[in-house]
Amino acid sequence: MRVGLFTNNYLPMLGGVSTSVETLRFTLQTLGHHAVVVAPRMAGAALDREVVRVPAVPAPTYPDFGLPFPVGPALRRRLTTLDLDIFHVQHPFLLGGTARRLARGLGRPLVFTYHTLYDKYAHYVPLPRPLVARQAVAWSTRFANTADLVIAPSAGLAARLRAQGVRRPIEVVPTGVDLDRFRPGDRAAARARLGVGAGPLLLYVGRLDREKNVGFLIDAFAGVAARHPDAEFWLVGRGTHERALRRRAGRLGAGERVRFVGGVVHDEIVRYYQAADLFVFASTTETQGLAVLEAMAVGVPVVAVRASGVEEAVVDGVSGLLVPEDPEVFAAAVRELLADAGLASKLAAGAREAALPAAATTLGARLVALYRGLLDRGVAP
Repeated sequence: MRVGLFTNNYLPMLGGVSTSVETLRFTLQTLGHHAVVVAPRMAGAALDREVVRVPAVPAPTYPDFGLPFPVGPALRRRLTTLDLDIFHVQHPFLLGGTARRLARGLGRPLVFTYHTLYDKYAHYVPLPRPLVARQAVAWSTRFANTADLVIAPSAGLAARLRAQGVRRPIEVVPTGVDLDRFRPGDRAAARARLGVGAGPLLLYVGRLDREKNVGFLIDAFAGVAARHPDAEFWLVGRGTHERALRRRAGRLGAGERVRFVGGVVHDEIVRYYQAADLFVFASTTETQGLAVLEAMAVGVPVVAVRASGVEEAVVDGVSGLLVPEDPEVFAAAVRELLADAGLASKLAAGAREAALPAAATTLGARLVALYRGLLDRGVAP
C-alpha cells in the first residue's frame, strides 16, 4: 500500500504532530507499506527520498511553522506520479487542501486525523480571538465532513467532533509509541550523561507556547522547590513563550533550578525521560498528550492536570496522579510522590503497563486495516 502523509508540521519542527507523522511513517514502513511525507520546506531539514518538500515561508506569528506556497503544476504532477492509494492529511488547511484536491481528482480515499483543538490556537491569528475560534471550528468541521474517514486520537475528541457537527465516520486511533525505544533504562547512566544533580528531577517535554500552560508548572514547581531545595525542573522544548517563562521562573526565586534545555531531536528524548523522577504536564488543550504516553512507556510516574486527552492516558492512582488546575494542589501531589518511594514505584510500574496497548505497531496495524476497508469499498472521484 502507498500512503501519502500530508502535513504542515514536520521535522525539523518539534512537536506532537511532527512526532505523530514520523512515528506513523516509520510504523507503516515496518509493516511493509510505502509511506511518503509531503511537508513544507524548512531550514535544517535533512534530505530524504521519502519526503517531498513544498516551497514555504516561516509564519509571521510562529517562525517554526512553515507556510507552504500553493502547489504549482510541476509539483502537482510529481505528487500525482507517486500513485498513492491513500491520502492521509494531518490538517484541514494548506497541504490538507492540496491533498483533498488530489484525492478527489484521482478517486482515492481521503483520511483526516484531527490532531488539534483549533479554537484553542486562535491567539496565533492577528484577528479578534472569538471570531477566529468560531471560524476555526466551522472550517475544520467542514473539512472533516469532506473526508472519507476521520481519525480522532482520543474518545473524548471523537465525542466533541460529533457534537460540533462532524457526520463522517470517526475512528479512535491514538498515535502509538515505539516501545522498543521508549522503555525503562539505566537511570543513573542517563542522569550522569545529562549532568543531572543528585536531587529529584521533574521533567516537562513539549512546546513552550501559551496553550501548553507551562507557566502553571513553573508556579507549581516553586511550591516543590520550597520543600526540596535540591529539586530541579527541566523543560525540553522550545516555543514562542520561552522568554516570558524564563522571566516567570526568575521572579519565583527558584529560577536557577529551572533549566530550559531547548529542542531535542526525538531519537534522543528517551534519555531525558529515563533520567527523570516525575513527568509533569498541565496542558488543557490536548487531543491525546503524546509526551505523557512516552513518559509512561519509560516507566516515569506522571502528575498532570485532569483534562481531555490526558485523562484517557493516565489512570489516577494507577499510572499517575490527576489533579485540578491549582498550583498548590499540583505541588502537593508532586511532593507526595517525592516523599513516598513506594507509591512512586507503584505508579511507575502502572505507567509502563498502561502504555503497552499503545504500541506503535499495534495501532499502526489498526490504521492499515481502516485504510484497506476504504480501498475495498471504493471512493467515487
